Amino acid sequence: MIRAAKSEDLPHILKITQACARDMISKNIFQWNENYPNLAAFQKDLDREELFVYEVQEKILGAVVVSDFMDAVYEPMKWKAPTGKNIYIHRLCVHPNHQGKGLAQKLMGFAETKAQQEGYASVRLDTFSLNKRNVAFYTKRGYTQLGDVYFPVKSKAPFHCFELLL
Repeated sequence: MIRAAKSEDLPHILKITQACARDMISKNIFQWNENYPNLAAFQKDLDREELFVYEVQEKILGAVVVSDFMDAVYEPMKWKAPTGKNIYIHRLCVHPNHQGKGLAQKLMGFAETKAQQEGYASVRLDTFSLNKRNVAFYTKRGYTQLGDVYFPVKSKAPFHCFELLL
């Protein structure tokens, strides 16, 4: 079941993202680390009512942020849909022990359906260019790669921006 996150979910979400970071680092994918994602980011998501969790038998297995706020880093991007009524996906995560079971697909399906039902024009996101699994995941879902943004604190490598028109 996918539901809105609660404050008591935050420690569980952080454990998932930390496990994801360790798993990616073991595969030489330096997308997340001990500093990101962090509690402050998830608290802000929770306060804005944009954080959702995937829960099975009262155990959180994954999470996603579904936001209508456009970060400044995206402003130069040449998006396909006009900017103004768009959803941005952030911090999609599934615990490594539960990856490969379609949970990320379900979280993205939830976000896309929510965006469509609420009248948004598109869904936008970025993913680390060196995370080939993520790049393939979004491409298979019909997202178009449009350009790159950079987060020098995380990596010198770019993050690819993707958009799905609704």
